Amino acid sequence: MLTANEIGSFISRLHELPIEEQKEILKLVESYESSQKIIDARQSFLSYVNFLWPEFIHGRHHEIMAEAFERVVKGELKRLIINMPPRHTKSEFASIYIPSWFMGHHPNKKIIQCSNTAELAQGFGRKVRDIVGSEQFKEIFPGVELKADSQAAGRWATSGRGEYFAIGVDGKVTGKGADLLIIDDPHSEQEAKQAARNPEVFDSVYEWYVSGPRQRLQPGAAIIIVQTRWSKRDLTSRVLKDSIEKGGHSEWEVIELPAILPSGDPIWPEFWSKDELEALKSELPPSNWLAQYQQTPTAEEGAIVKREWWKRWEKKNPPPCEFIIQSWDTAFEKTQRADYSACTTWGVFWKESPDTGRPEANIILLDAFKDRMEFPELKRVAYETYQDWEPDSFVVEKKASGAPLIYELRAMGIPVQEFTPARGNDKVVRANAVSDLFASGKVWAPERRFAEDVIEEFADFPSGEHDDYVDSSTQALLRFRQGGFVATDMDEDDDELPTRFREQEYY
Repeated sequence: MLTANEIGSFISRLHELPIEEQKEILKLVESYESSQKIIDARQSFLSYVNFLWPEFIHGRHHEIMAEAFERVVKGELKRLIINMPPRHTKSEFASIYIPSWFMGHHPNKKIIQCSNTAELAQGFGRKVRDIVGSEQFKEIFPGVELKADSQAAGRWATSGRGEYFAIGVDGKVTGKGADLLIIDDPHSEQEAKQAARNPEVFDSVYEWYVSGPRQRLQPGAAIIIVQTRWSKRDLTSRVLKDSIEKGGHSEWEVIELPAILPSGDPIWPEFWSKDELEALKSELPPSNWLAQYQQTPTAEEGAIVKREWWKRWEKKNPPPCEFIIQSWDTAFEKTQRADYSACTTWGVFWKESPDTGRPEANIILLDAFKDRMEFPELKRVAYETYQDWEPDSFVVEKKASGAPLIYELRAMGIPVQEFTPARGNDKVVRANAVSDLFASGKVWAPERRFAEDVIEEFADFPSGEHDDYVDSSTQALLRFRQGGFVATDMDEDDDELPTRFREQEYY
């Protein structure tokens, strides 16, 4: 086999030959290159995609997917889950090109292809059928043809006794078998919206999976699940949990492809720029972005503080606040693996209780941000934030870079209060200690992006990847409780309002 360099070197010397011989040799070279592309398309999944889809835009994540798909076709990988963002060629690879490539290599085997609706599944089936019936496919896999009397879009067969069957979620598969089961995006967007009120809607897909297509596998069959994440109760989560509970470990190979990598770079910069993804991130609710684009859904059902416990402040401006507190949770250093340094700013205001008609102290999130910062930048940002808000109380946890920050800020004239948790008083204990404030409807958040980020992190705590906002917030709320600023239904009744609030208007 000649290499591209050898062919190029040979062609560069063609001018030394007579014109007619040059033409003949060029025809032979073109024929050789065409044959080599066909051989490559048979042996390599990405070469196959490029052969059939010349406009395909290659990305690094496609190489990762292709390598896994090739092992499935070779019989080396039996259980594969790929979680990836929308519009990153998920369905093109999983529902069009891999089933046709598999059928080319195994024209006597059976495929069951599933998607969230029968219409969508049959649409994919039509495209796979058209590829298998094309002249290009016959060049790559000679002898593999569609059976003349079985060519329906969602149900067709090959002349080698292979079968393809497409169904939607909840579809019946009675009498069908599968050497390859492909499930592409089993959850619909409508289902995900319903799950915001009732997370159990995801359970029906799992129940369909275990009682339906999972039962139709042939001996030695493979399963591919490719989906955008929606929830920690979606099919990916339930399948993995079930596998571990039954065997003590997971039999699945899982590939997670976030739209934005931990480095901050897009996973597919050839198609999605970072600016485009950041703009999309700013438009989506944090829960949608984290689940669908980053493959990290939050675990609302296990949260200490539920989303619905937050009271929403719908007015453009916050209420007049009698007392402001600013709270810092600091990290060690600026590295990609380090935690963030987070700051939250809160205010106390008075509002008439709907139950008693008496004015009661409430608390509202006024501002929040977090970033990875080296100590000089952290000190500068902390000082500037203090100057912006002039809080009545400025609290810093005495850990990590918090200890030198306390010293430096005090030297600059800022009256910093140290927060040092008692032994055994970890972040989970602290979150539980303030959870009744949320449950009592005393904690408010504005309709702002920073507030959504804080709410989302609470909804994922304690199982989430980050808890910097949670630490900063619970630290501030504990300061309010200890100062007697906030009361709840669980506190003792006191007919006497604090003197400092008697003349304050409430809302």
